[in-house]
Amino acid sequence: MTTYGLIGYPLVHSFSRKYFTEKFAAEGLDAEYLNFEIPSIGQLPSILQAHPDLRGLNVTIPYKEQVISYLDALDEGARAIGAVNVIRISHSDGRTVLKGYNADVIGFIDSLHPLLRPHHRQALVLGTGGASKAITYGLRQLGITPTLVSRTPRKGMLAYSDLDEEVMRKYLVIVNCTPVGTYPKVDACPDIPYWLLTPDHLLYDLVYNPEKTLFLQRGEAQGAQIKNGLEMLHRQAEASWDFWHIQD
Repeated sequence: MTTYGLIGYPLVHSFSRKYFTEKFAAEGLDAEYLNFEIPSIGQLPSILQAHPDLRGLNVTIPYKEQVISYLDALDEGARAIGAVNVIRISHSDGRTVLKGYNADVIGFIDSLHPLLRPHHRQALVLGTGGASKAITYGLRQLGITPTLVSRTPRKGMLAYSDLDEEVMRKYLVIVNCTPVGTYPKVDACPDIPYWLLTPDHLLYDLVYNPEKTLFLQRGEAQGAQIKNGLEMLHRQAEASWDFWHIQD
C-alpha cells in the first residue's frame, strides 16, 4: 500500500485526509492518507524513517516555510514563493529525495480568477505567514498588486490601523490569510473597517470552516462579493496529486 500524508501542528480537523481517503476509495487505489501532527518540524526525518512507503506529503501551518531546509530540491514556483505545501518523496540510489512544490497558488488562482472584474487591481492580504506568500505570488500572476497587512508591520506593509477610507477605496480585493474566524472561534474576524466595504469589493477567505466566516458575513452585509477557501482546497489537493506523480 502506498502512503501519503499531512504534516502540521495542530491538526484539529483535516480536509486533506477526508478528501484523499474518499478519492482512493472512489478510484479503487491501494493507498492511505495519514495525519502526522508534529510539534516540531525536526520530527520529519523520523516520520520518513518510520514510513518507508510514503510517496507524498502535504504541509500545513506552521511548517510551510520551515520545511524548506529539509528538502533536496524546490520547483520554480515554490522557490519564487518561498513556501511549500507539497512534498514529493522518491528514492534514488538508496537515498530518499524530497522535492517541494506549492499547490496553494494553483488552487487560489483557479478559484479567484472567475470572480475578478476590471476594477480589481489592488489587494490587501491579511497576514504574513506561509499562506500569504502563495497568495501574493498568485495575485501578481493575475495582474493584481498586493499589499500585506500585519499586526506588526514591516517596511512596505500596512497596519490594521492604516485601513482608513482612502485605503479601502483603493484596495477592492481583500484576502484573509490568517486563521481568525476558524471553527470553533467563529465569533472572531480580522479587524478591518467593514463599514467601508462596498459592492465593488471582493472578500476572499482561505478559511472554509465555517462555510461563511464572520469576515465573509460582514462583507456580504455591505454588498461585497465573497468566496471561501473550499474550492481552493479541492483544486490544490488535485494539484498535489499531480505533483506527487510528476516525472522529472
